[in-house]
Amino acid sequence: MPFPIQRPRRLRSSESMRRLVRETILEPADFILPLFAVEGEGIRKEISSMPGNYQLSIEEIVKECEECAALGIGGVILFGIPDHKDEEASGAYDDEGIVQRTVRAIKRSVPNLLVVTDVCNCEYTSHGHCGKIVDGDVDNDISLGWLAAAAVSHARAGADIVAPSDMMDGRVGAIRAGLDQAGFPKVPILSYAAKYASVFYGPFREAAESAPQFGDRRSYQMDPPNALEAMREIALDLEEGADMIMVKPAMPYLDIIRMAKDRFDVPLAAYQVSGEFSMIMAAARNGWIDEQRAMMESLVGIRRAGADFILTYFAKPAARLLG
Repeated sequence: MPFPIQRPRRLRSSESMRRLVRETILEPADFILPLFAVEGEGIRKEISSMPGNYQLSIEEIVKECEECAALGIGGVILFGIPDHKDEEASGAYDDEGIVQRTVRAIKRSVPNLLVVTDVCNCEYTSHGHCGKIVDGDVDNDISLGWLAAAAVSHARAGADIVAPSDMMDGRVGAIRAGLDQAGFPKVPILSYAAKYASVFYGPFREAAESAPQFGDRRSYQMDPPNALEAMREIALDLEEGADMIMVKPAMPYLDIIRMAKDRFDVPLAAYQVSGEFSMIMAAARNGWIDEQRAMMESLVGIRRAGADFILTYFAKPAARLLG
């Protein structure tokens, strides 16, 4: 009916009214907090481009995980920063590697917190690329063995979910076969299925000390203008055995999140990456925007686009507000 009978403002009149009719709901359990594990003890080194985020030694990560559990956060995802890097990414699939030891420590102290492990090679290679370099390029098929070995090693350490982020063709199938053969058929795969070659990863490269020493990753990460290609990538990963899928980054790719949600009936994650976080923090610290409102509006937007859960550096402050 026409105005004045229909007055949408009636349902916006107070916070209680707005909360009653709110369509998109956020909960702390919707968040996964990324954490960066380093060797040593008592290390809590702030990442300059990501205020409030740190490179952490194992016992410090355990403290973070205890806080996450207390806040009701859905889980954490681990990125390892080894002391030693080589051309074979040997630290990625070493049972005594930094991620493997961190997983075991978390599971001893906070056994019910979901632990996701990032399965990739870039943090472990001396050149910073995601696989074996042959004739100046990443050799796809050789790199699959490294990824499968790393996933099995993470599962052996107690990881609840493994998340391959390398964007090698066939990696999900190789990892699924490796896990099943090693006796871990129940460990699910969260595939970075649509991972774009994005400028928004800049601060992460500092955090994970994983910037490529030559060239870039555009020959294996996706070209930003492509949307239908993302749907093909997702379909291929699901055919190979992925249990959940991810779109990364989040805010510049909300259309991809929506397309994926409409087409695929599986749990969908979105990664609000370091550059998204750092832009909000920089603007807030300059007094240009309200930090808390910008944080929550960005997370709501990602959730509204279709993400079932969100990997975000805002997990703890957002959980505190929601609590």
